[in-house]
Amino acid sequence: MDVRWEEVGWERLGVGVGRRRLPGWDATAALVAGERSLLLCDTGATLREGAELRAQAEALFGRRVTHIALSHPHFDHVLGTAAFAGAEVYAAVGIGRALGREELRADAVAQGVAPREASEAVDVLVLPHHEVSGEWTLDLGGRQVLLANVGPGHTGHDLAVLVPAAGDSPEIVFCGDLVEESGEPQAGPDALPSRWPAALDRLLALGGERAVYVPGHGAVVDAAFVRGQREGLARRFGVS
Repeated sequence: MDVRWEEVGWERLGVGVGRRRLPGWDATAALVAGERSLLLCDTGATLREGAELRAQAEALFGRRVTHIALSHPHFDHVLGTAAFAGAEVYAAVGIGRALGREELRADAVAQGVAPREASEAVDVLVLPHHEVSGEWTLDLGGRQVLLANVGPGHTGHDLAVLVPAAGDSPEIVFCGDLVEESGEPQAGPDALPSRWPAALDRLLALGGERAVYVPGHGAVVDAAFVRGQREGLARRFGVS
């Protein structure tokens, strides 16, 4: 199942697991391969980015993405979803109401996406087929992954993905923007700062001390980094 991730600009995290740091906003997109199914975590900021991720997934594994997990409802993580026809899309419960088309378009354009590209992606925006309340296990064939609604925090709808350890692969947690390494955690108007530290407590309970934690932006980190970010957020927002 292992492939040559570096040939298409991806970072190997474990057997059948890798991620790409997308240009522009340094957002993470990740693939988890089972024997029969292929999960993509987040889809990029435009249809063009989504199509590129689709082509790279097919080049790596010779098959199409079958499942998509959206970490939260921000443009740089969701607007490529329509490039994956037929994929089953999962996200935290309530996210459908948070994916406002005009808000997504305005945010994308304000952050530097070309207006035409933003409009094209928003016009064909894909809403989740499955909303996760609590936990949801996906069977990819010979490998199970856990989708966990660990928010709210960065937004009201934060989904993490846990890939259990297998062979030489460590336990891997895809954190979305609950964790950021390449800059300070961003608390926009849809953030719930008072509840963010508790979301990171749940994230750490999910992965444990030995897991690899993959931020929504930036380099892979460990549990100590996540704990430090949790304490920094608690001080910043005056919560315990």
